[in-house]
Amino acid sequence: MADNTNKGSTRKNVVVSDATLAITQVKSVIGGKQNQRDTLRSLGLKRIGHTVTRKADQVTVGMVNTVPHLVTVEEVNNA
Repeated sequence: MADNTNKGSTRKNVVVSDATLAITQVKSVIGGKQNQRDTLRSLGLKRIGHTVTRKADQVTVGMVNTVPHLVTVEEVNNA
């Protein structure tokens, strides 16, 4: 999954799997492109520091890879 060693952003390496992802918005969309704003809203993110959990399906992975500079992604333990 995404290894967050670069603090503050996620590289475009999130892949489709059976995992659950915790996606956190870390940067503002002010001044960003409209498609990036729409992508964050579609992920369910509303403000900086807001976290949502989503399955790592094709749709979610595509959205995360569209805005890797605005979010961090961590794999959640399903135990």
